[in-house]
Amino acid sequence: MISRVILLGFEVSPLFRRILFSLFLIIYCVTICGNLQTIALVSYCKSLQTPMYTFLTQLSISDILLSSDIVPNLLYVLLSNSGVMSFSSCIAQFYLFILTEIYDLVLLTVMSYDRFMAICNPLMYNTVMSHAFCVQLIVLSWSLSIFVSLVEFITVYNLWFCGPNIIDHFFCDMEPLLNLSCSDISTVQIEMIIFSIPTIIFPFGFIILSYFKIIYSILRISSTTGRQKAFSTCSSHLAVVSLFYGTLFFTYILPTRGQSWNLSKMLSLLYTVFTPLMNPVIYSLRNKDIKSVLVKSVHSFHSNSLSKWFS
Repeated sequence: MISRVILLGFEVSPLFRRILFSLFLIIYCVTICGNLQTIALVSYCKSLQTPMYTFLTQLSISDILLSSDIVPNLLYVLLSNSGVMSFSSCIAQFYLFILTEIYDLVLLTVMSYDRFMAICNPLMYNTVMSHAFCVQLIVLSWSLSIFVSLVEFITVYNLWFCGPNIIDHFFCDMEPLLNLSCSDISTVQIEMIIFSIPTIIFPFGFIILSYFKIIYSILRISSTTGRQKAFSTCSSHLAVVSLFYGTLFFTYILPTRGQSWNLSKMLSLLYTVFTPLMNPVIYSLRNKDIKSVLVKSVHSFHSNSLSKWFS
């Protein structure tokens, strides 16, 4: 049983490694600040305390967890050229990664249902999407994510890992971990197929079906202004869904035979580093409510600062 693993990270020159370190450090800081800003705005502004923004704060929490799980260790790997971590820490990183990814998949499905109700059944929206029901959906999403990721974690943890202890990646993903095992991994592969139904296939199918009905309902609106207003309420979510599922598709579903590990690492960066950064950016730039509240907050802050200064 191996007691530690070595993450190779990116095999690049020392100069380029320092450039990557600076870049990822800036991205991490912006990601944390952007998602915390979203949580703060929704929490303290009553006009944003609606189901859509409640789910958005959950997405921000998940992005913070994912980014904090991956990026600090990535910075350590870049700084030390190759990161050494205990095997238990590697497994823990894998568990939190699986947990946040599954939660994002389920939460995006819940958010698509919210947009479906808002556009296709507006008269029933306030009745169905009550605060209690939203809390129940959030609890159910966390429960499903914790259960599935815990089962995967226990199955992987009970495998026999006899080495080698070198992982040619920048974090402990499923495939690199299984490459270290000398046990029969067929059970893990069967579990992945079974759990992909409630966590990937069903959510993706539900989102596609929801947006077919949403687009159909929008096209039935007679006025151009009404169509634009209706589409603007779901455009941010659609952009986030496209970004999230697009990166997962290119990383895990496209054939990887003949694909270099460096390309695989670059694709992994898309959903572990850049997606948590882009989510608050997309919602801030494409959402008029958040932009309006943000402008008012900044204006109020400057006004209070000036009044205190002159007083």
